[in-house]
Amino acid sequence: MNNINQQSNYITATSSEKASLTKAVFQASAFPSPSGIRSMNSYFIFFHKYKKALLFAPLLVVIDVCCEIVQPELMSKIVDTGISQKNLSFVYQIGGVMILLSLIAIVANIGNIYYSSQASVGFATELRKGMFEKIQEFSFADLDRFSSASLTTRITNDVNILQEVIMMSLRLLIRAPLMLLFAVVIAVRINASLASIIAVAIPVLATAIYLILKRGIPFFEKMQQRLDQLNGVVEENLMNVRVVKSFARADFEEHKFSLKNQHLQKMAVKASGTVILIMPIMQLVMNVSIVAIVWFGGNKIMSNTFHIGQLMSFITYITQILMSLMMLSMTIMSLSRAQASSERILDVLHTSPSISNSEISITKDLKLTQGKIEFRDVCFSYHTLGKKTLLKNISFTVSPAETVAIIGTTGSAKSTLVQLIPRLYDISSGHIYIDDHDIKDYTLANLRAGVNLVLQQNQLFSGTIAENLKWGNTQATSQQLHTAARYAQAHGFIMGFPNQYQTVLGQGGVNLSGGQKQRLCLARAILSQPLILIMDDSTSAVDVTTEAKIRSLFNLYLKNTTIIIIAQRISSIQSADRILLLDQGEIIANGTHSVLLKTSQLYREICRSQQLQPTIK
Repeated sequence: MNNINQQSNYITATSSEKASLTKAVFQASAFPSPSGIRSMNSYFIFFHKYKKALLFAPLLVVIDVCCEIVQPELMSKIVDTGISQKNLSFVYQIGGVMILLSLIAIVANIGNIYYSSQASVGFATELRKGMFEKIQEFSFADLDRFSSASLTTRITNDVNILQEVIMMSLRLLIRAPLMLLFAVVIAVRINASLASIIAVAIPVLATAIYLILKRGIPFFEKMQQRLDQLNGVVEENLMNVRVVKSFARADFEEHKFSLKNQHLQKMAVKASGTVILIMPIMQLVMNVSIVAIVWFGGNKIMSNTFHIGQLMSFITYITQILMSLMMLSMTIMSLSRAQASSERILDVLHTSPSISNSEISITKDLKLTQGKIEFRDVCFSYHTLGKKTLLKNISFTVSPAETVAIIGTTGSAKSTLVQLIPRLYDISSGHIYIDDHDIKDYTLANLRAGVNLVLQQNQLFSGTIAENLKWGNTQATSQQLHTAARYAQAHGFIMGFPNQYQTVLGQGGVNLSGGQKQRLCLARAILSQPLILIMDDSTSAVDVTTEAKIRSLFNLYLKNTTIIIIAQRISSIQSADRILLLDQGEIIANGTHSVLLKTSQLYREICRSQQLQPTIK
């Protein structure tokens, strides 16, 4: 019983091929009752590269078992024939056979370890990759359903649990039944009356294992949920560590972590404490069985109806039978925990993305050409908020190359509105058109290639500044990087770093200020040369003078780009061609800065709150 921890690789198919294959496999899968693990058919696609290992691992187990199962009988012959008759040549002959069989068993066992490790580790690697690719297909609404901490646990801890159970199954789940079957047959052949002891022991063990696992299995799923919660606390704390330190709330966070950690500990103790009862029960049954065999077997030897060698081999076979049952129970324990992990993994793999390409969009293969945007009676609500409508009957048109600003009170759904344009969320009703085509008639790739959204939360990735900027254009030259950075007012501070554009950023750009991160994100967007650029409060951390320079340069460099600006500062939007005023999910005013000053009371109040003189020109 060797336990090995490993890791390895995934199918070299395209994403579309992989998705169709996975879908076909899932549709063909049959799942047993909730008390068992879902059919392994759902995972066969992830074994595609390891069919050879799946074939050789069981074959080598059979060879190993066959070599091992005859050893006690050969030893019995050595004792009852060779030693009792003082026939050394017979002892050497049979001993040589035993040594040869042992060597074959060792080679087979090593081969089984190699192939079962290759299959299990490779499977885990393929499964992680498959899950990660599936997550990449999720819309924002799908991601809202799973927390990031839960997805992290599923793709790491849950997959590791399946990896271990696959490895154990390729060894113990095949070895144990074979050993049990062969040992029972030989034990009955040696002495049927002594073998009847096993007929009593096996039902006792089976009943005990069933009752223990029935109680213990539910704890494993709860344990994984507690692990999700613990990971969520850690992730949240690390993301907001600066806030924690600035407010001196480390003690509070430590207490929160401690509570979640204790909850996990309690559930883990319940789970392991329940199933671990199997081991002492098995030990008790095994020891009682051996004592009974020695007692009755000894009586038979004294009555000359049984030989010492036979009793030795019989005890060995009975031990093999009970050890096989123990191996089966260990595998069942692993399977019982893997059941919870499997359900969580399949929950991700079986989730159909709520936003996907329609057949029409694939057939038409439309691409953005002008940048015209039109909303017609658009309504939207988040599923997590029930029937509460956030956006109500939104209708407006943005002409190609026009700059339109959106402003409104906090919670008026400004960010939600612009996230509908590249289909990060799908609308509840109404229509959105780009270049007079419904956005659903575009493939997601073509739609998002023409629409660049600079989010309110600026996200950068681990790597150099140049690598981050090239997200906008992977083929960009150094000159293009410099030009885009200049337009975003980022070139100056970049050149101030010792390594300039090769400066390595920490995770999320933690070694940059908020304003620097925003300017890098703007430069990244400029490099993509989008037909539609959406800036969601993306200059809030930039001073007014720098922001004015960025706006003026945008008018030159992106003069053919339709720009939508969400901002809190009136100074950021007053030069826009038009301004939409949003309040409680509805457009209540639409016009230029000067027009809104004349016609909108709310707009004038916003101006006054920012100490701007509402002078009407």
